[in-house]
Amino acid sequence: MSLLSIIGAVLVVLLLTYLIYALLNAEDF
Repeated sequence: MSLLSIIGAVLVVLLLTYLIYALLNAEDF
């Protein structure tokens, strides 16, 4: 894997984690 693909994969994981975290917080309120 190239460095660019690794960085891309990390960014996707962080984005998905942020979206899930935001959805869970929205359900609490």
